[in-house]
Amino acid sequence: MDGRAPIAVTGASGYIGGRLVPRLLAAGFRVRCLARDPGKLAERAWAKEPGAEIVACDLGDAAALALALRGCRAAYYLVHSMLAAGPRYAAVDRELARGFARAAATAGLERIVYLGGLGETGADLSEHLGSRREVERELGNGAVPLTVFRAAMIVGSGSASFEILRYLVERLPLMVTPRWVRTECQPIAVRDVLHYLVACLDEPRTLGRTIDIGGPDVVTYLDLIQQLAALRGLRRRLVVPLPCLTPKLSSLWIHLVTPISARIARPLAEGLRNRVVCRDALAQELLPHRFLPVREAMAAALGQEAEGTTETRWSDAGVVPGDPDWAGGTVFVDARELEIDAPPGAVFAAIARLGGRHGWYAANWLWRLRGILDKLVGGPGLRRGRRDPEHLRYGDALDFWRVLAVEPERRLELVAEMKLPGVARLEFELEPLDDGRRCRLRQVARFKPRGLLGLAYWYAVLPLHGHVFRGMLRGIRAAAETRVDARRIPEP
Repeated sequence: MDGRAPIAVTGASGYIGGRLVPRLLAAGFRVRCLARDPGKLAERAWAKEPGAEIVACDLGDAAALALALRGCRAAYYLVHSMLAAGPRYAAVDRELARGFARAAATAGLERIVYLGGLGETGADLSEHLGSRREVERELGNGAVPLTVFRAAMIVGSGSASFEILRYLVERLPLMVTPRWVRTECQPIAVRDVLHYLVACLDEPRTLGRTIDIGGPDVVTYLDLIQQLAALRGLRRRLVVPLPCLTPKLSSLWIHLVTPISARIARPLAEGLRNRVVCRDALAQELLPHRFLPVREAMAAALGQEAEGTTETRWSDAGVVPGDPDWAGGTVFVDARELEIDAPPGAVFAAIARLGGRHGWYAANWLWRLRGILDKLVGGPGLRRGRRDPEHLRYGDALDFWRVLAVEPERRLELVAEMKLPGVARLEFELEPLDDGRRCRLRQVARFKPRGLLGLAYWYAVLPLHGHVFRGMLRGIRAAAETRVDARRIPEP
C-alpha cells in the first residue's frame, strides 16, 4: 500500500487519541480521524493541518466503517463503550471490535494497533480487564495483523489514573483502602505510550505481536501515594488497608471523596486486585526507548497542570485504555437556562448590573450573610462593590467576585475571590433566538472542591442554589423584558 496512505484513528477525541493525532502529523503521517460527532474535533489545534482529515463515522455501522477505512494504511483502535453502554459494555465492545476487524479486512489495511490493559493473564481478571482481553481476541481473529500494546497506569496531566490518585492524596491525610493497595504495578508516562504507538508503524517486527509497556519502576499503589504526597509538599499519608473492604464498598468510598460515581469507580476497585507488571522486555528489544521514571512522570504531570498546558483530559471523551474506567468531571456543576423575550443586548445589560448596590436580583439577604461570613474569615466580603454600576470590564472587582471574561451580548464569567475550600466560577451565556428578538440565557455555576471540606461546603450550599440561582435568572429575565417593554411604549 502507498506509504503516504492515511492512518485511521478512532477515539481521537479521547485522552490518548487526542494526543496521538498531532504526534502522527508531526512524524509526517496523514491522519484520518473517525468520529461519531466530528464537531468534537473541529476546534482541536491540529484539525486544520494539511495532513488531518475528520470523517463522520459510527463504528456500529459496518458499511460506513469499511468505506471510512478505505485507502488507509493502518488504523488505531482506541475506543471503549463503557460509559455509553452501561452494564452491557463488555458485549457492546466485543461486537464493535468484531465489526472493526471485518471492516479493516474489507478495506485492505496493513495492520490494526490497539492499546489495552496490562495485567495477569489468568482466569481471575477483573470484569474490565477481561473485557479488554476479549476486544484483543476479536481484533486479532480478523485477517488484518494486530499490534497490541498493554499498559498499566498511564501517568500524565489529565490522565484518569493520575488524576484520581491526585484527588485521593490531596484530600485524604488518612486513607482507608482495600488490601490491594499493596498490589504491584508498573506505571508508564503518557509520552512513552505515545512513542510506542507512533514508532510501531515503521517497525515490521511489531506486526502480530502483543507488547507489554511500562516504565522503569515497579511500585505498589501505596508507593505511588507517598511519592505523590512528597511531590505535592504534603506529609506522608496514613494508609490503613482493610481486608474486608470489598470492590463495592471501595467504589462507594471513591464516590464519597471524588466526583466519580460509584458505578464508574467500581472497575477501579476491582482492577486493583490484578498485578500489572510487564512480563518481558520485548518493547525495549523492538523499539528501544528511554523511559521516564515514575517520579519524573508525576512531576511533569503536575507541572503541566500548574502551567495550564494539559493537551487532553480524561473527561474529553470517555475513558482511556490502560486507565481505570472512570469518567465525569473534576468540577461540580449547577447549570440552568431559560428563554427571554428580549434581545441579547437587553439581557446582557441586566446581567451587567449584578452586584454592588443593585444586588443579585434574588435572595439578597443570603448574599449579604455570605459576605459577612467571608469578612469574618478574612475574605473581601461584599463591601468592595463594583467600579461602575452599569458596565463591567475584564479584571473588575464585583463584590467578592472578579470578572474573568466579558463579551458584550454573549458571555460573562466571574471567578470567586471569597474564602472558599475550592475554586468557584459563575458564567452567563447568551444564544440569540428569532433573529435576535429573543434569546436563551444559560447560567452555569462551577465549583472545584479542595479536600473534604470542599466537598462538605458544596453539599451544604447545594440546597440554597434553587432559591439563589433560579431567582437570579428570573430577576434577569424580568429586568430585561421590562427594559424592552419600556422602550416599546410610545411617548405621549
